[in-house]
Amino acid sequence: MEWFKKLIIISLIIISFPDSSKASDAEHSEGFNTVEYIFDHVNDSHEWHFFTIGDKHYSIPLPVILRSEHSGWHIFFSNKLHHHEEGFHFHKALEGDNAGKIVEVLEDGSEYVPFDISITKTILGALIVSIIMLIVLIKGANKAKTRKNLAPKGVQNVVEMLVYFVRDEIAIPFAGKKYKKLLPYLLTLFTFVLLANVIGLILPLGLNITGNIAVTLVLATITFIITSFNGNKHYWAHIVNPPVPVYMKIPIPLMPLIEFAGIFIKPIVLMIRLFANMLAGHMIISVLIALIFLMSSVLSPVVGASTSIISIAFSIFMLLLDLLVSFIQAYIFTLLSAMYFGMATDDGH
Repeated sequence: MEWFKKLIIISLIIISFPDSSKASDAEHSEGFNTVEYIFDHVNDSHEWHFFTIGDKHYSIPLPVILRSEHSGWHIFFSNKLHHHEEGFHFHKALEGDNAGKIVEVLEDGSEYVPFDISITKTILGALIVSIIMLIVLIKGANKAKTRKNLAPKGVQNVVEMLVYFVRDEIAIPFAGKKYKKLLPYLLTLFTFVLLANVIGLILPLGLNITGNIAVTLVLATITFIITSFNGNKHYWAHIVNPPVPVYMKIPIPLMPLIEFAGIFIKPIVLMIRLFANMLAGHMIISVLIALIFLMSSVLSPVVGASTSIISIAFSIFMLLLDLLVSFIQAYIFTLLSAMYFGMATDDGH
């Protein structure tokens, strides 16, 4: 465990320096900007930033894909936004209503926000997680085919453990009679969320995937669609005409309205639960690390160095706690999805 602790400490230090440098530049000698530091880490961006040495920022520019009503499609890398060329009319707005967005400067000087489908840091992170997941699952499945009646080993052990866990602890108890049809999705969902949560904890990568509400919205929407399309007549009858006293349905259809609202509340709860838990963990660690630079800026470097011992110790504790939370949140998200599927396919009593 010693090497793991050292790796975490080094990672925390590496991720801290670039952001503090950028925050200081933004403040123009007004001291360390804690809010900017924290949100710079948890927010999405058009580049994958690693660290800063002096005035040099080391990052990977990502593809920017824009559709403008005035000039059509544009595809370029995000580093062009920082090095303006003659005839290049796009830049990232720093203030106003369009702050943080890529805008196009029109001939009359006004700004227009084009349709943006760029490969941002979050999308790149989701692609990385998907590729890792496919490699692991396919490799494990192929080994299981070639090693029939032999003891599993290597990646096959991990894949079989995941499959048996999701099947026996989630799908069979909660997804109902159609669990075999729903098992591939539940397994994919659990693996994706778990990998995304864990990769998000590797701070130098800065890929806060499930801490982005757009990602959890997509996952919750898929669960909502599967639930709706698999719902049988008993499920929809319970929503339209729930088995409650008549005075709760007539003259005001109170319970039918509540049941109907529940169709949308369930995926919303799924979305917010995962997003809030993972974002909170990242923000707590970011606040602890920002405390070092805040103390150095406000008081003195000596106080900042002394604060770093406590901050890093608590950050390591939070990282280890977040590893547990990562598994729990993947389990809860998959479990609730299976429960919704089971409720939608359950036979009436």
